[in-house]
Amino acid sequence: MPRPDRIIADASKKNWVDLHAPEGLQPYLKLSRIDRPIGTWLLLFPCLWSISLAASKASLPDFWLFALFAAGALVMRGAGCTLNDIADRNFDGKVERTKKRPIPSGQVSLIQAFLWLGFQCFIGLLVLLQFNMFAILLGAASLILLAIYPFAKRFTYWPQFFLGLAFNYGALLGWAAVEGSISIAPVILYLGGIAWTLGYDTIYAHQDKEDDILIGVKSTALKFGATTKFWLVGFYSITLIALLVSGYLTSLTAPFYTVMAGAAVHLAWQIKSLDIDDADLCLILFKSNKVFGAIVLIGIVAGKFALPF
Repeated sequence: MPRPDRIIADASKKNWVDLHAPEGLQPYLKLSRIDRPIGTWLLLFPCLWSISLAASKASLPDFWLFALFAAGALVMRGAGCTLNDIADRNFDGKVERTKKRPIPSGQVSLIQAFLWLGFQCFIGLLVLLQFNMFAILLGAASLILLAIYPFAKRFTYWPQFFLGLAFNYGALLGWAAVEGSISIAPVILYLGGIAWTLGYDTIYAHQDKEDDILIGVKSTALKFGATTKFWLVGFYSITLIALLVSGYLTSLTAPFYTVMAGAAVHLAWQIKSLDIDDADLCLILFKSNKVFGAIVLIGIVAGKFALPF
């Protein structure tokens, strides 16, 4: 049975880490947010979108690249979260949602956290080395973004923008892994992904706004406040336009646009349903972006094929 005193607030009470992982390994898996996999999905989907956009007409995407990027997303999201917890170690103990994280709760020392960070980065490097040289160099540059984000909330109300830069980098890297170069389509996809992150992570940040005020850190949730829905309309509109333009530039067929109508409905549902003062609902809507990512992926893959009539 999982120990209630160690289940982190925004993790499922029945997550597999608390239920099945060896007790000694649990704190490290929690540093990497393995008990909360939604972040890995949100990091992975822009990669999969880009790989699929770069596939040849009437062809399925390269599923070996899918597997490599899935492994890379898992370990690099874990590395980013570990770095974030190291940077926030003096804040997390003061916030109800984060006080049971491994470092503030004393389950992992600072030195152990740094060693775990290094191990994850090493695995990420092994994955990166499977790609072409252009993709390797492009991927190495992403470490700058990985290092900046954990500190952004100390100096700007827009840390979600820096998260978007890091979390959607796969829109560039996925294309580079296929083509060995970059074109305008993945750049537009990247911009759309940044807007997507600004939307969903603003929703997520509304869970912590009261604690953020008390400890003195910033977020778009605090900046937008009651106007959040207005901003979400803008961010999600940019996301949809960027996805449509990327699809047009890569000659996707009618099924893509049909499926994207469903993606638009999903984002509209998020905005309509949002109550910024309901933390549980904010978490549900945030997690629902996994559905949006899957819808877009299905649309892109379908759009590589012409209708049979």
